[in-house]
Amino acid sequence: MCGMASAESTQASVHEREPVRPTKEDEVAAAGSELIGGPLGRRALLGSSWWTPVRVIALVAIGMFALGLVQKAPCYNGAWFFGASSQYTHACYSDIPHLYQGRGFADGLVPYFDRLPGDMQYLEYPVLTGVFMEVASWLTPGSGTIQDQEQWYWMVNAGMLMVCAAVIVVCVTRTHARRPWDGLLVALAPAAALTATINWDLLAVALTAAAMLMWSRGRSLAFGVLLGLATAAKLYPFLLLGPLMVLCWRAGRWREFGTALGGAIVAWVVVNGPVMLFAFEGWSKFYTFSQERGVDFGSFWLIMAQNSDDPLSTDTVNTLATLLMLVCCAAVAALALIAPRRPRFAQLAFLIVAAFILTNKVYSPQYVLWLVPLAALARPKWRDFLIWQACEVAYFLGIWLYLAYTTSGEAHKGLPADGYHWAIGLHLLGTLYLCVMVVRDIFMPDRDPVRRSGDDDPSGGVLDGAEDVFVLGPAARPRRQVADARCDGPPVEWGKPGPTGGSL
Repeated sequence: MCGMASAESTQASVHEREPVRPTKEDEVAAAGSELIGGPLGRRALLGSSWWTPVRVIALVAIGMFALGLVQKAPCYNGAWFFGASSQYTHACYSDIPHLYQGRGFADGLVPYFDRLPGDMQYLEYPVLTGVFMEVASWLTPGSGTIQDQEQWYWMVNAGMLMVCAAVIVVCVTRTHARRPWDGLLVALAPAAALTATINWDLLAVALTAAAMLMWSRGRSLAFGVLLGLATAAKLYPFLLLGPLMVLCWRAGRWREFGTALGGAIVAWVVVNGPVMLFAFEGWSKFYTFSQERGVDFGSFWLIMAQNSDDPLSTDTVNTLATLLMLVCCAAVAALALIAPRRPRFAQLAFLIVAAFILTNKVYSPQYVLWLVPLAALARPKWRDFLIWQACEVAYFLGIWLYLAYTTSGEAHKGLPADGYHWAIGLHLLGTLYLCVMVVRDIFMPDRDPVRRSGDDDPSGGVLDGAEDVFVLGPAARPRRQVADARCDGPPVEWGKPGPTGGSL
């Protein structure tokens, strides 16, 4: 297999090789490096100064986050407060200032326990996100006009979310020990900078990234606890347990999976239990709202509804979306069991979250944050990552221009429905494109940037180099070889135990 060591030699030498340099193996990274002096030479002294990759990437991420705050300046200076459509024409909308008063924080109401005035009777966010919002309200000065308070509330939340952004890039940078510079994909992601302060999703993303780091270090209990906390902040992180179960099934690592699952359940119950017991109606609002919510922005369901004389009911869409997601789950499970080599954890984690996004009845622009760290770990290839990000930036602009069109009255400033449907299509195609690249890497590991450099599954923890105990299809043959006609070296024998008892 081109660029990859044999199964016998890889395990013995994996800890001796130097870190992977993206400018050496990625043509786009090499071309981009010309802006800062060109690719690193072989005599570069890496890690010999204060400017380690982790610190450099964290500072880049903070700089990009700051640029995202600057992009919100037109709204901060008035568009959030004056004129219905100006916050959309400037593409700087954020839920944060609007919900400060709209969800009772300005009046000191306690989330989930105190009923809200208006149509939304209780806070419609998971408990840990509600705690995050409440803590930010405690740090917001209660003096001045309501506009001053909302501006302060947004700034306080932005500061807390910036910490989450730094945690994300540090965790991604450390997850693949030999590939620290892949963290730049996350730090420089334009869609992430644009959407970071729209809502509170970065909290769940940070906890999920920390959980992935813990699993890569073999700390299954810490992984489970962090993933349970992430699920208490946003629903999507629990999806990662499905791919992990199948991978542990293939590797016979049931004990570690059971530890992770137990930790996740306990952590989720510790956070949610008190609110469930004493304010069940408020606690359940997130789940009932998600079920009752109709077809909304960003989904292919919306395109169907807006082009149909008899759109599907919400219940029908819920049923069909659930069935589609179950089909995707079955496909990911089959992929994990029939692939010539057990897929990397990050690859399946990306695919399952992407499937949820593609089949869901709503896609808010900040949902891209869920995928950014997983994409950097699953497919650390600059060309593909930037193609996907370009599609997401186009969608980011498309949804605000569409809302500007619908809120500008007879002026019709912005993008009509047909144009918005094209923006949705770009988002769907960009995500599907990255999914196809990941699936190709799974079936053809010599195309996987991580495995080409000689690693097996650096984010896999106990799965890294583990021997298969249950496989299906052609992968179950006693001797499995993957060869590339372009290579002169011996073929790689997937699943054959190496000198350390593992396999590659």
